[in-house]
Amino acid sequence: MKRTIKYYRIIWLRYDLPAGLAVFLVALPLCLGIALASGAPLYAGLLSGIIGGVVVAWVSGSQLAVSGPAAGLTTLVAASIVSLGDYKVFLLAVIIAGFFQLLLGLLKLGSVANYFPSSVIKGMLAAIGIILISKQIPLALGYNQPDFWTSGFLKLFSFTNFTGSIENFNQHITSGAIFITVISLLILFIFQLPVLKKIKIIPAPLLVVVTGIIANTIFTNAAPGFSLRQTQLVNIPLNIFSNITFPDFTKLFSNAEIWKDGAIIGLLATLETLLCIEAVDKLDKHNRITPVNRELIAQGIGNITCGLLGAIPMTAVVVRGAANVDAGARTKLSAFTHGLFLLLAVLLVPFLLNKIPYASLAAILLVTGYNLTKPKLFRNMWSLGLKQFLPFIITIIVILFTDLLAGVCIGLLISIYFIVQNNFKAEYRITRTVHNGIETEYIKLNSNVTFLNKVKLRKALDDVQEYSVLIIDGSECNFIDYDILEIISEYENKAYDRHIELHLKGIEKVSITAVH
Repeated sequence: MKRTIKYYRIIWLRYDLPAGLAVFLVALPLCLGIALASGAPLYAGLLSGIIGGVVVAWVSGSQLAVSGPAAGLTTLVAASIVSLGDYKVFLLAVIIAGFFQLLLGLLKLGSVANYFPSSVIKGMLAAIGIILISKQIPLALGYNQPDFWTSGFLKLFSFTNFTGSIENFNQHITSGAIFITVISLLILFIFQLPVLKKIKIIPAPLLVVVTGIIANTIFTNAAPGFSLRQTQLVNIPLNIFSNITFPDFTKLFSNAEIWKDGAIIGLLATLETLLCIEAVDKLDKHNRITPVNRELIAQGIGNITCGLLGAIPMTAVVVRGAANVDAGARTKLSAFTHGLFLLLAVLLVPFLLNKIPYASLAAILLVTGYNLTKPKLFRNMWSLGLKQFLPFIITIIVILFTDLLAGVCIGLLISIYFIVQNNFKAEYRITRTVHNGIETEYIKLNSNVTFLNKVKLRKALDDVQEYSVLIIDGSECNFIDYDILEIISEYENKAYDRHIELHLKGIEKVSITAVH
């Protein structure tokens, strides 16, 4: 036992402590930025990151994944807060989302992500990226007056919002904010270059935040005209625990929207977590595989805790997980360490966090949004053909015009349509030959023939010419649906009437029961 403790202490000091510090430096600005993009109190993003490190890391079976607030949930969270009208009520939806994930994990339904086509998931993330970019542009300009946290993308351009945004435009933007945004984007772009990616001196998001703080300090002392207003800086309570908002359980059954939003947040958080876990497992040099059902239980407990303590919902996050791997993490202690560092930052230096410009966070989120919806993604989906591109682009369009759930459902239906269409073609093959002047048709049934093939098969049988030979071969089938057997059995009488010589191979005839 002592040797085991000593071993883990050495591993923590040598690998997981520096990795946890590196992930903390990446996570801090992202926690603030994602809370900002979600229209939630900024401390809610930090609390979500703390819970992701301190709570989820211990329950999870993943050694390298790191949980916290995710960019993929921002649109849904922002829309839910606005539609429910009260952050205390929204927290109930977060708790419901947690219980939804916990139930999925306990029922061992961790494979649910495999039932969503990748084209629909990519379309969903791309739409989130577009909305994320659109909502950060005003903050990047220092233009923080109008309410941009509406539920739908198109509502940004509604008459009320648009005219409210254009009116007195020059009075609301700040040259200093634009300067900080441009410098921040430049830093983030430079750090994307392959040469600098290999040199891991300081995380780009942290450098952006530090640069923003320094720039505004210089403006305040040397160029007051460029100085940012207090409303353009992060505002976290100095005593965060005295300002935490707790859920209002008296409203739990007052609105069906709470349960609907909770289920949607739970489903989306589950999809994003499982996709992240898959990606991080591929980066693990020791080839450790995360038990997905245990991960859902961990995420469920984490989101229940988030809802109870006033935090926004969380998922496992690719950016943090990749940063963890790059920093040389060996065990889940690195994720736990990052959570401790976040907690210490909130407790000891909130006054320093309050010097961070919103423009710096907006720049980070602009790049995050761009990474979700790169032009390269659209070109790649187009190259895969219409069967992949149509569900992808339709998912994006529907999400932008309506909401996330409608977009994903429509995209899923389009994908199912293509699957059904392919199934019609794939499960049987028809060949026609002529022997001694007699036409012979050979229908070869493939591995699995289901009721989805009924319409096409019935039409093919009806098209068989009179005074011909028909062979239906099911000898190599693993499964033939009863509906198909019934159609073939019914056809025997029709074949006799039309003088068609029918031969069945490997097909068992069934009794036909008439329904009147």
